[in-house]
Amino acid sequence: MEQPLTLAAYFSGWAGSRPARLAIAATMEALASAAVELSDLLALGALAGPMGRLTGRKGDVDEQKEIDLVANNLLIDVLRKAPVAALASEEMEAPLLLDAKAPLLVAVDPLDGSSNIDANASIGTIFTVLPALEHNEEPSAFLQRGVNQLAGGFFLYGPQTVLVSTVGAGTQIFTLDRRSGTFLLTHPKVELPLRTSEYAVNDSNTRHWDDPVRTYIDDCRRGKEGPRGRDFNMRWTGSPVADFYRILSRGGIYLYPGDKRREFRNGRLRLIYEASPLAWVVEQAGGAASTGRERLLEVSPKSLHQRIPLIAGSRKEVEHAARLHDGLQIRGERSPLFSRRGLLRF
Repeated sequence: MEQPLTLAAYFSGWAGSRPARLAIAATMEALASAAVELSDLLALGALAGPMGRLTGRKGDVDEQKEIDLVANNLLIDVLRKAPVAALASEEMEAPLLLDAKAPLLVAVDPLDGSSNIDANASIGTIFTVLPALEHNEEPSAFLQRGVNQLAGGFFLYGPQTVLVSTVGAGTQIFTLDRRSGTFLLTHPKVELPLRTSEYAVNDSNTRHWDDPVRTYIDDCRRGKEGPRGRDFNMRWTGSPVADFYRILSRGGIYLYPGDKRREFRNGRLRLIYEASPLAWVVEQAGGAASTGRERLLEVSPKSLHQRIPLIAGSRKEVEHAARLHDGLQIRGERSPLFSRRGLLRF
């Protein structure tokens, strides 16, 4: 069996001698080194101390745990040695200036899904790499659309530790070889199926959803007897990185919409350092990502920690959900005529 490429070898081949790409490659290697250390720490569980201990709150709804701060500090340490001008993080109100002359910006959710830490469920690190601008210590430097990303993806700390990443040349998956402490390329070209019969959504929020999301999920629940004409399964982990990895592995659609509650009117996920990189790896794998109204990567951020609705996954399912948001198909397909044998199938 041919030995897979190491992460360093892959990015070295991709970068060649181009300075801009070499900077991205160095930053990816720095992020990977932090992930190796964090993976080892998480694997210790309770032996590493009270990692799930609550230390504060971030805004109205998000809790901050001990391990969130540990992960954030670890990323700061490794990125100080990378060609990164400034770091923005879910754990910090404002960006941290690292090297004003460096060409890149990095924004991260250091530990997505950390509420699952005490339950021994999969969690991860989400990141995006952007071009540096002027005044990189200011939040405005990070207010760039997702189409501006130079690299993005996430690390998943589960039964295996993996890196899902893209630099705009497809989506790749690297798996951590714990024997060597090295990430190896195990999936050179991830491809999502166009259609799916699996969806990921927090069903406990049903009563808060707007009509298009409620309609989409109701149709999936009705299975073969409804307008979709086939049965669907629901999966939900409470950790976006785990749900997205499953979708990238076997297809599916992920929905975290805005809803009628004041604090979630604009969704739950953060646009710049959560939704945008997740959307990009999905698009680069042949999928689609939308707010329900527009392509997510085209949204212009208004603030550093802005939230956004996200619907992402297999392209045909995302397009179908978007059509429901546009008000198309709902009225006809809800008619009793279509209850068992819809004339329109998707």
